[in-house]
Amino acid sequence: MIEEGRALFLQIAESVEDSIVDGSLPEEGQAPSTNELAAFYRINPATAAKGVAVLVDKGVIYKRRGIGMFVAEGARERLLAERRTAFADRFVEPLLGEARKLGLAPDDISRLIQERFARADAASTEGTTR
Repeated sequence: MIEEGRALFLQIAESVEDSIVDGSLPEEGQAPSTNELAAFYRINPATAAKGVAVLVDKGVIYKRRGIGMFVAEGARERLLAERRTAFADRFVEPLLGEARKLGLAPDDISRLIQERFARADAASTEGTTR
């Protein structure tokens, strides 16, 4: 899970966010503590605390004094919206720029994407039937 070249505390925050987005860490559910994260990833507790602080600052998790950290209500939808925007910025904008250079219309792009989805689905189904 740990990637070279990216700050560990950001990777920890993203890992917790992933759990919120995929539903394995539900809203109002208890989030892992700093010590649990530090032990699991075998990192310094101060580094884990920085990752937790990022999530608190974003309003994704909050602390209940004496009880622990919890996922905020609405956190999943906020994270999904944030990730959709990042996805559009990182992938869709460059795709549209290249499509314009190639003279592709929106229908052409849509058809290409649908074809690739169908191909990926077929490959995925093929892999599970073997």
